[in-house]
Parts: sequence; C-alpha cells; structure tokens
Amino acid sequence: MNFAQIALQIPTLLLPRVETDLTRWAVVACDQYTSQPDYWARVEALVGEAPSTLRLILPEVYLGAADEAARIQTIQDTMRRYLADGVLAPQPPGLVLVERETARGRTRRGLIAALDLEHYDFNPGAKTLIRPTEGTILERLPPRVRVRERAPLELPHVMVLIDDPQHLVLDPLFLEPLEPLYDVPLMLNSGRVRGWRLGHPLLVQWVVEQLARLADPTLFAERYGVTDEPVLLYAMGDGNHSFATAKQIWENLKRTAPDPAAIMNHPARHALVELVNLHDEGLEFEAIHRVAFAVDAERLLAALATFCQTQGSSLTVLESPSWAAARQRAAEVGQPDRHAIGFVAGERYGVLAIERSSLTLPVATLQAFLDRYLADQPGTRLDYIHGEDTLEQLGAQPGNIGFHLPALAKDDFFRTIIRDGALPRKTFSMGEADEKRFYLECRRIVP
Repeated sequence: MNFAQIALQIPTLLLPRVETDLTRWAVVACDQYTSQPDYWARVEALVGEAPSTLRLILPEVYLGAADEAARIQTIQDTMRRYLADGVLAPQPPGLVLVERETARGRTRRGLIAALDLEHYDFNPGAKTLIRPTEGTILERLPPRVRVRERAPLELPHVMVLIDDPQHLVLDPLFLEPLEPLYDVPLMLNSGRVRGWRLGHPLLVQWVVEQLARLADPTLFAERYGVTDEPVLLYAMGDGNHSFATAKQIWENLKRTAPDPAAIMNHPARHALVELVNLHDEGLEFEAIHRVAFAVDAERLLAALATFCQTQGSSLTVLESPSWAAARQRAAEVGQPDRHAIGFVAGERYGVLAIERSSLTLPVATLQAFLDRYLADQPGTRLDYIHGEDTLEQLGAQPGNIGFHLPALAKDDFFRTIIRDGALPRKTFSMGEADEKRFYLECRRIVP
C-alpha cells in the first residue's frame, strides 16, 4: 500500500520465528564501533551458532579487510538460507510501533515504515521531500553497494526525523491496544526494545493524515517563514550513507531495466526506516567536537581571522583562565548572529566569537575554514571527538588545538536544513553508539 504524496509505503515485513532468541538476533547498526574490533568479537562470541542479524550485515570495522568479498558472499548466502529454512516469517502488511529504552534511562519512540527513494536525492542543493542532513561522501558508497546490490533482504538501521512539535503523528498510537510483536533486552547492556504491530486501516490512516498535515505546502511555508520553497518532510537522522546506498542501487536498477514502466514496482524502490519525531524527549542531539593535530595554533587562529574577513564576518578571540571558564563563556556569548566556539591549545583557553557569519551554525563556519586551511598544511590531521574531557585532553597536547562546539538545537534543525542545505559532516550525534538502532525487522528487496 503506497501513499505517494508523502513518499510512504506500508511494508510487508519479515520477523524471526517465534522460538528465536531475540537478544542474540538483534545487533547494533553496522556503522558503530568501527575502531573497536573487540566489541564485534564479543558480539560474535555471544551469538555463537544462533540465528542472528550479525550474519546478515557487514560490520564496517571489516570494510577493506582482505576477506571482505568472502564476507559479503557469506552474508548473501545466509539471507537466502534464512528465507529457505523459515528462520524469517512473513508478516501481514503493516507498520511497527517501536519503543526503545537505552542503558542511560532514555526512552525513544519510533515507527517502522518504508520510504520512496523517488522522493530522495543526496546531491548537493537537492530540494526533495526526503533530504540528507549531512554531505554525502561518494567514496563511502561503493563498499556499501557491494553488500546490498545482490542481497535479497534489507535490515534497517536508518532513523529518519520528522518535525512534529505537537506530537500528533506517533504519540497517540501508544494509547491504542496494539498486538505486541517483541519485547527483548538488547545484548551487551544496551537497553531494551519493544514493538507492536500497527496494521488497522484507521490507525494507518491516522499516520498518513498527520504526515500529510506536516507536508502541507501552505502550512510548511508559514511555519518556516519561506516562500516558494519545496516541502521537507523527512530528514536523515542516522544512516545517511546507508539510505544513499539504497538510492544508488535503485537508480542503477532503473538505468538497466528492460521495461522502464515495470521496474517502478520493484521492491528496491523503497527503503525501510524508523521514523522518529525530532521532539521526542528520548532523542538527544550531542555535539561532535574537533581537534586539529600537528598545527601551530597562533598561525591557525590568524588564518581564521583572515578567513572570516573574506567571508564578510569578523573574529574576536576572548581569552579565558581555564577550560571550564572557556566553555561557560562560550555558552554566555553565543547568539543567533554570533558564533561562540570554545578552544584549548596547550595551556591556552578561550572563545572564538565570530560575528555575522553567512552560515547558520557554528560548526558550519568552523568546518568550512578547517577544510580549506588544513588542506594546505602537510602532516596535519582533523579528528571528531564526542566527550568534553577527551577534547580537553587532546587539545592540551603540544601542537594540537581543540574546538568545543555547541549542541545543535532541535528547534533549529529543520530550519537550518531548509536554509543551508546538508550540514557539514559530523555535525551532531543522536546519542551514543549503544543507543543506535538495533537490527530486528527485515524486508525483501527482490521480487
């Protein structure tokens, strides 16, 4: 069942058969713990010989490994075997309402649905109904394409955001007496996930009507203060490159199809995602900070001042006596028309106050400068840091400078995407690694 005007499909899902140990079945998104092979070794030991989505994905810690091709072939063979052996049971067409408890005490709600890739474009400047929120790095797509292009199944770890401050799309559904599908603790102390079948026509119609309300062009223009601006209904939260991979494969299928009309009904036209309300109380946006290695901090800050001048803005460096004082002052002086970025360089602390930037977000201004400056500085390196303590530790080392960025405000998120387009890479994180989506549902992507 398709609702083309809002790019929504009611999918036919596959779930593991009743006797399956779901704690060993569900594993975290493949793009997590990419520098921690010991985590995936623990997952391997826990899963053992049990049916598991571990056998249906390629953890990206193994991308580029010597046995990558063999791993991909084994994944695709295992998918076919699970289908042939009845490990996966077909479900009636419907959505799945999801409640995820994390180990940090947060509870996040979502809805499993399929989105139409015809309404998505990851190229810069695209104004589609579904949009990326960070720049898509094309070099990251080929290995992901190799995993998916001959796979009979897809497993979703993509989380897509909707901007529903009134909480009308999802929250009322949790008051309904729905059929439970699963209620399972997640491995390695990662919390718990519950799911309910959402298939009643009236409840499906509720979802469709509320999404259509968010996509109404007149209301959209009024809400965001724009004119002649195409509607943005769905914004990528997690899994931007996985969704782009699905798009790439769909475009490849269309290009090589012998019957251009018939291919439009191919199941690969849609991709399975979890819809999450941007304003969900359990959804936290966390800043991702920057550390530049092997740089001269004085020269870098002087270059930043010059960069700001060429962009029509100005830089003032406010010195601070400590790291804590720098972060506090940055929070105090930051304004809509003034970016405030804390920094630590050896024993020096302070705030970079940038006035009248042409870009909405401090991270966008900083990243635009760093990309240009570091490209001309041989031997330098930029890394992306989550924790404030780690940022201080690295930034205080000789030859380094750390930049403390403010967390992205939820209320500004959609407005920023509409105004500026895709955000710089590593702008925000939706929680820690173990709070990401775990694979559980599957869907066929071949006829």
